[in-house]
Amino acid sequence: MMEVKLFTGASFPLVGLGTWKSKKGDVESAVKISIDAGYRHIDCAAAYGNEKEVGDALKEKIGTVCKRTDLFIVSKLWNTKHAANDVRPACMETLKDLGLDYIDLYLIHWPIGFKAGDDKFPKNPDGSMLYSDTHYNETWAAMEKLVEEGLVKHIGLSNFNSKQIDEIMSVAKIQPAVLQVECHPYVIQKELIAHAAKYGIVTTAYSPLGSPDRPWAKPGEPSLLDDPKIVEMAKKYNKTAAQVLIRFQVERKIAVIPKSVTPERIKANFDVFDFSLSGEDLAILESYNRNWRACYPVIVVDGKTVPRDGKHPLFPFHIPY
Repeated sequence: MMEVKLFTGASFPLVGLGTWKSKKGDVESAVKISIDAGYRHIDCAAAYGNEKEVGDALKEKIGTVCKRTDLFIVSKLWNTKHAANDVRPACMETLKDLGLDYIDLYLIHWPIGFKAGDDKFPKNPDGSMLYSDTHYNETWAAMEKLVEEGLVKHIGLSNFNSKQIDEIMSVAKIQPAVLQVECHPYVIQKELIAHAAKYGIVTTAYSPLGSPDRPWAKPGEPSLLDDPKIVEMAKKYNKTAAQVLIRFQVERKIAVIPKSVTPERIKANFDVFDFSLSGEDLAILESYNRNWRACYPVIVVDGKTVPRDGKHPLFPFHIPY
């Protein structure tokens, strides 16, 4: 298994299991199968609603298949918990659900805060989101306290753009260790990854297979796994399109967290360390970039489908990177 070093010197496994959209009945077995298959990096989030089941799987495997220190567990602070006094209770809830004493990496899930409360997606009567006025700089200071307290080992960012990273770096006492963003050949994120790397921030690619099971997918949208050029390239290596897409990130030293609940696919997604993509094929995959995002959350406002946070001043996708 390949790893990269974080700025602290900690080892960060390059291939992890994603758990977004994994149903409660499926995620426990998926985590167990992944750990048995050799995964040591599990990516979670409070917003996924399945951390208790992940915790049940960890409880069974820690001490039998692996040690706690072998695992790198990631979770994320949800948008309704950005206020400074909500950060620690949210982290404690995640620790309780996962059955852990500490989290290896805790990310701010989005730069935009929603109205505080138990409703994960608070809305106005017209369907638009209800926001909080908490700025992520305030949230970051509370995240740093979690590190100081030993509740988390590293903190980081998810779905932040280059200017937002700069802003965090300008106020941070403890720097972000990781930036997690959507990344695959249709949105290669070359500039953003390079920008983060200048600060010693490692990138994780979410939705590396294009998130074909995303709830808002529409017919006719691009499909990485069915792209004939990627399928053809995979045949050359005697691998699947998914394995080529995962290896694409590994070659770039980007951590990658494909989600699956199917035993065969979980194992296959980890079977990417016995081949390398040629420099030519890496360049070909990068040339497919079209800045297309599978994960561009939308809502219905007054009967029309619109970007969920498109009008918010902290919406991260208004600038190129």
